[in-house]
Amino acid sequence: MDQLTMKKMAAEAALKYVQPDTIVGVGSGSTVNCFIEALGTMADQIKGAVAASKASEERLRALGIEVFNANEVSSLDVYIDGADEITPQGYMIKGGGAALTREKIVSSLAKKFICIVDSTKQVDVLGSTFPLPVEVIPMARSYVARQLVALGGSPEYREGVVTDNSNVILDVHNFQILEPLKMEQTLNNIAGVVTNGIFAQRYANVTIVGTPEGAKIIE
Repeated sequence: MDQLTMKKMAAEAALKYVQPDTIVGVGSGSTVNCFIEALGTMADQIKGAVAASKASEERLRALGIEVFNANEVSSLDVYIDGADEITPQGYMIKGGGAALTREKIVSSLAKKFICIVDSTKQVDVLGSTFPLPVEVIPMARSYVARQLVALGGSPEYREGVVTDNSNVILDVHNFQILEPLKMEQTLNNIAGVVTNGIFAQRYANVTIVGTPEGAKIIE
């Protein structure tokens, strides 16, 4: 079974967590695009959505779903997003699409984080298959890179990428993230870091994995 089919399975299974007359938190990325497409079938049943990227906002609006600003809501029942890696505990690396800061903001508003992935994204240790994205204020790029090297990482500037917040991304290779919560806090304390792609403080409450056997739900 191909990866796209597994993504669609996970995305469609997430619809059961969407309640009528609510505002839904929506992330970004290829698996979330599958979810947005599925959410379009419920467009007349929900109040709208808060999106974690401009690209997701455009897709939602194209389906007739009203998009709210994060400042307009006090909380969300659910936030649905993908991940670049996820552990059995629900800790994630996110930010392959450079939307990590907005994803952290919108997910923090939600009572429940539903992570939708295909089976290739499951790992035991974060950093096993995917570099860690770090969003950085442009003037601090070199300083932050030196601090990341001091912590044992190999940062690489993501050329030509500017985030929705007008910042840059450093992708850090060679991190084996054995203590995700501690590492998330350590990196966020570096001056010039907006945030990093470890989602341990706000982990996934439910993981839906698209597999060749169907959608598997891990609570």
